[in-house]
Amino acid sequence: MSDVWIVGAGIHRFGRTEGRSGLDMGVAAIRAALTDAGVDWADMQFAFGGSDASGNADTMVGRLGLTGLPFINVRNGCATGGSALTAATGEITAGRYDLGIAVGFDKHPRGAFDPMPSDWGLPDWYGAAGFMLTTQFFAMKLARYMDEYGISTRTLGRVAEKSFLNGSLTEHAWRRDPVDIETILAAPMVSDPLTKFMFCSPAEGAVALVLASGARARALGAPAIRLDAIAMRTRPPGSFEVFSPCLDLERGGSATRIASRDAFEAAGIGPQDIDVAQLQDTEAGAEIMHMAENGFCRDGEQEAWLAEGRTRLDGRLPVNTDGGCIACGEPIGASGLRQVYENVMQLRGACGARQVGGAPRTAYSHVYGAPGVSAVAILSR
Repeated sequence: MSDVWIVGAGIHRFGRTEGRSGLDMGVAAIRAALTDAGVDWADMQFAFGGSDASGNADTMVGRLGLTGLPFINVRNGCATGGSALTAATGEITAGRYDLGIAVGFDKHPRGAFDPMPSDWGLPDWYGAAGFMLTTQFFAMKLARYMDEYGISTRTLGRVAEKSFLNGSLTEHAWRRDPVDIETILAAPMVSDPLTKFMFCSPAEGAVALVLASGARARALGAPAIRLDAIAMRTRPPGSFEVFSPCLDLERGGSATRIASRDAFEAAGIGPQDIDVAQLQDTEAGAEIMHMAENGFCRDGEQEAWLAEGRTRLDGRLPVNTDGGCIACGEPIGASGLRQVYENVMQLRGACGARQVGGAPRTAYSHVYGAPGVSAVAILSR
């Protein structure tokens, strides 16, 4: 296990905040994290962070302070936050620094997840045929998975219902009203089999985490959560990923499976040892598929897991306890760190009405970014 600790965590609420830019939110999250850790910006020895659509993170030094620290911009799709955390962890593990920060932020307008194919170096017919990284692709990927492993549409509804219920208990979530399963299933179809309540929405928000070496964490005396392991991987040959208009019948590996395996190995534990998990849920089907890809169940077992309530707050493995992307929305640069923030709060026992019982000791986060980057972090107290 690593000797890297999260000693401070700050968040700017997700959703819509008029009159405040993504960079403003990033600054607010950093200040909250510094306060939480009991340190100053001048104490930071390095920073990693970024966004997808809200500018370069390093420009925040103009408002935080011109201390001369190295600030590296990160942009890696939905895995931006996980990538920033991976890089920050490496700086401390290598012994170059003992105190630094990872930050992710974004501010997306409505419809921001429908980029032109040319933005990604693809021909125009690609999006028209339904292979863009928006609703059409996710639906087609999910439809194939459901057919192969016997996942019902009602199970998709159970995921979304759980997300909205958890979001109603979360102060930083965007969607704060529960939505019952019948309403979810009867909602307008966006891309079969996914209705509008089964998708996340482009959003706004920011998260920052202060990281320290073990020695520095002990000196600070702040409540610290150990970052036992972190792994980021890209996709191998034959992976069941985004930019594949023709898929072989035989599935290969995936970036998530590799990252998950490596993180568990580094932490010296297995899926059965995790008490709470945050999994990428761009839509309801993603949470279902990622339950298996991260090793928590076999493909197809999700049908029973959801029916029996095993992923609810009082279940065997609570998943996406703050409502995930479905309830919080998806500011691309911030989502991966939001998951880790939620796990820090759960391990501190600071989540109020959504707190997982039984004094959780281990927590798992998984983020996936197109076109095939996955990051996994395992925490403990």
